[in-house]
Amino acid sequence: MLVTVPGGADGPSGVLVCAENFVIYKNQGHPDVRAVIPRRADLPAERGVLIVSAAMHKTKNLKPEEFKLFFLLQTEYGDIFKVTLTDGGGDRVSELNIKYFDTIAVAVSICVLKSGFLFAASEFGNHALYQFKGIGDDDNDVVASSASLMETEEGFQPVFFLPRRLKNLVRIDPVESLMSIMDMKVSNLFEEETPQIFTLCGRGPRSSLRIMRTGLAVSEMAVSKLPGIPSAVWTVKKNVMDEFDSYIVVSFTNATLVLSIGETVEEVSNSGFLDTAPSLAVSLIGDDSIMQVHPNGIRHIREDGRTNEWQTSGKRTIAKVGSNRLQVVIALNGGELVYFEVDVTGQLMEVEKHEMSGDVACLDIAPVPKGRLRSRFLAVGSYDNTIRILSLDPDDCMQTLSIQSLSSAPESLLFLEVQASVGGEDGADHPASLFLSAGLQSGVLSRTVVDTVTGLLSDARSRFLGLKAPKLFPIILGRKCAMLCLSSRPWLGYIHQGHFLLTPLSYETLEYAASFSSDQCLEGVVSVSGEALRIFTVERLGETFNQTVIPLRYTPRKLVLQPKRKLLVVIESDQGALTAKEREAARKECFEAAQTGENATGSEDQMENDGEDEDQGDSLSDEHYGYPKSESDKWVSCIRVLDPRTGNTTCLLELQENEAAFSICTVNFHDKEYGTLLAVGTAKGLQFTPKRSLTVGFIHIYRFLDDGRSLELLHKTQVEGVPLALCQFQGRLLAGIGPVLRLYDLGKRRLLRKCENKSFPISIVSIHAYRDRIYVGDIQESFHYCKYRRDENQLYIFADDSVPRWLTASYHIDFDTMAGADKFGNIFFARLPQDVSDEVEEDPTSGKIKWEQGKLNGALNKVEEIVQFHVGDVITSLQKAALVPGGGECIVYGTVMGCVGALHAFTSRDDVDFFSHLEMHMRQDNPPLCGRDHMAYRSAYFPVKDVLDGDLCEQFPTLPMDLQRKIADELDRTPGEILKKLEELRNKII
Repeated sequence: MLVTVPGGADGPSGVLVCAENFVIYKNQGHPDVRAVIPRRADLPAERGVLIVSAAMHKTKNLKPEEFKLFFLLQTEYGDIFKVTLTDGGGDRVSELNIKYFDTIAVAVSICVLKSGFLFAASEFGNHALYQFKGIGDDDNDVVASSASLMETEEGFQPVFFLPRRLKNLVRIDPVESLMSIMDMKVSNLFEEETPQIFTLCGRGPRSSLRIMRTGLAVSEMAVSKLPGIPSAVWTVKKNVMDEFDSYIVVSFTNATLVLSIGETVEEVSNSGFLDTAPSLAVSLIGDDSIMQVHPNGIRHIREDGRTNEWQTSGKRTIAKVGSNRLQVVIALNGGELVYFEVDVTGQLMEVEKHEMSGDVACLDIAPVPKGRLRSRFLAVGSYDNTIRILSLDPDDCMQTLSIQSLSSAPESLLFLEVQASVGGEDGADHPASLFLSAGLQSGVLSRTVVDTVTGLLSDARSRFLGLKAPKLFPIILGRKCAMLCLSSRPWLGYIHQGHFLLTPLSYETLEYAASFSSDQCLEGVVSVSGEALRIFTVERLGETFNQTVIPLRYTPRKLVLQPKRKLLVVIESDQGALTAKEREAARKECFEAAQTGENATGSEDQMENDGEDEDQGDSLSDEHYGYPKSESDKWVSCIRVLDPRTGNTTCLLELQENEAAFSICTVNFHDKEYGTLLAVGTAKGLQFTPKRSLTVGFIHIYRFLDDGRSLELLHKTQVEGVPLALCQFQGRLLAGIGPVLRLYDLGKRRLLRKCENKSFPISIVSIHAYRDRIYVGDIQESFHYCKYRRDENQLYIFADDSVPRWLTASYHIDFDTMAGADKFGNIFFARLPQDVSDEVEEDPTSGKIKWEQGKLNGALNKVEEIVQFHVGDVITSLQKAALVPGGGECIVYGTVMGCVGALHAFTSRDDVDFFSHLEMHMRQDNPPLCGRDHMAYRSAYFPVKDVLDGDLCEQFPTLPMDLQRKIADELDRTPGEILKKLEELRNKII
């Protein structure tokens, strides 16, 4: 690795050459200045030290003899060293010093900011932002200098150090990352509305199982049990100028409970509220008054404690209420609307009455525009499946402005106002707009644009939220108006970076909610569910998934699900590492050495740093400092049974004698004695250099005990290679052992060979089975389609691929189709032609005679690759799943860089034409920043075929408005129609 040294007034110019174990300063006409990189005391002698990332920072000249800059270099073990150059006069470097700085997780890149922060883009696991607490001026830290470099008969004298806790850096904020996804499964183990994505991420001590749910994460602040089952809840301020809410008002079927908000939440009885009747609405009215609406009237509570009552006439009661700060409309049963306004004295005055044709289902009043005395628009939902916009202007009060027909009766209405912004979060200008959202009884949310002048409704969009009719509530998030939709699960509608997003919350079903603000919780939500009052906040706006992280011991390799028992089985293995017991002993030895003063940064410094970093509960946290290293030929591995609901490991089996697990599957043999068994493929003494070799391979068979929570080894069978692929097939076990596909049956003491095929090219890495067909993936030669003839007990290949593919992931789509990905970042679909498939099935020999003839040094039949697309990242797992209720299945993939993506199949030719033309215009009018041709990128290895780039189409909303109109005109659409099509397609996927 080379690091540039600035010249001129900033430094001596030249370059730092980061070689193995050394940093060398080189410059033209300048002798080399070399210093050894300090190495950890517990590092085996055979292991060198390499620099993997570097950053340079200019600083004030604190020491006159040094140049005004320093370098931070990080090793492959995570240790950061500060490198300084001593000025020898005349732009000469007289000395190079390497001082131990701190240890963080290994990063692919580090960046020092002028504001005193360091960002580390981690190689595996979460990234992190650190703040500088010092710049490494402590003289007690270990230093390696070019002046003290000593050469002996064995080479240069090494300098040793022991890692310590962070002293110069403090972690401020982690950035969640899935790098790298080793395996992924999509399944609804928790029986929720949407499935969960289970991903194996990271490497070594940063390994984890991450359970990803669709939606935003929620932080629960408080839960309190109420004396009954509440029907509604509101929060209200005493004065419009107040920063925080004053009361939480909870309504029951026959009473109202008022809670005062202070340092604690306490019940009050002298607030002026009518507590002997249920409440229909509570809000601030005017500047300093509170309004309570109950079935028999309206109570207006003035600031001085006086109350005014408006009573309903006769036996009519109030059914629905809509209000803003200056206007109130109530709907009596029977369909009569009564309209009130706040006059200049703060008094609530009746203005108008209007008779509707039937009962009112719901209503809402738009917010009062800035600088106005009233809002013009009243939305009334009726049971005849319509929404009417009525005017509240004195000139045409209660006149119908527009009508919208719906698919079912509305349950709730909410106006959401979006303020105008210039150069917003996304860099674009956005005009002020008004939206009307309606929750329908069918569980659909309808969202319509309201013309702020005429009141006309346009651009209606809808989305299914759940089985319950959505109830809509206004809340405040990020100092902006947002919408909370409560269906069978809560949803949040909000503006993020100039775009409206509707995202579910990962929280339980709620009945009613209101915005909440106090000095302990500035922007929260108070809600009721069952008998509980809950206060929570919403975190990380803009994210699609929230994660539950379960740490693992070693690098995870494969994952299988037990859907009936709702458990996971994970295999983990690491090369050149120590077992858990050996690691604990090595850590204890290091800690004792540090306390005896072998490293100058002893326990005193550790005491000074106590409590300053949340992850520093242990003096040597494995996540940050890595595992102690061992010889490269040593393997550690384990099999873990895990309950994802609790995150607890119910069984952990460590493999002994240098064995490592590489494949896993569940299998049901014909012999039903043991039920579902677990097969694990392992290798002993596996080495990759100087050439691949191993001592022996095994296939372990385990039985599940304790309802699947623990494992018992039945037997293990020795094989001649590494079993990289296992699969159940017709009550037997298929194993891919090198280039051999072998069929096993269960025996008493070992697996019994039944049949095998040795005709595969290199090494089998994946096996899928469907009916009597077997789909085999070769590490270098793509897919092979096989059949098994039970009467002849023979496996043979009847079709293969003519294109070489270095497979990294595969998934069975249908009887003739396989999806695959290669190590160059391509995803493809291989399909057997229909006529060939029919011929193979109808042939009584199943193509055996033709198979023996062969073609192109392979099978007679060749598959067609019907889909080609360059993702640009190595795909490690593929899965077919539906991520939304009622949505179609899509292909979900995970990559080495931690990306989760999806491929959605079009069902309409019109959609294909529309999006292909949109992609074409986006390709022409919005070229990439780096200037590379988009078509050439997506066709990097194979010409792109029958795949449209959704990421490119999704950039349409970020274009300037004139460019959006230009593209829309070319497509004979409006920009709003294009945005609607994009949103509809997105909602089908997630």
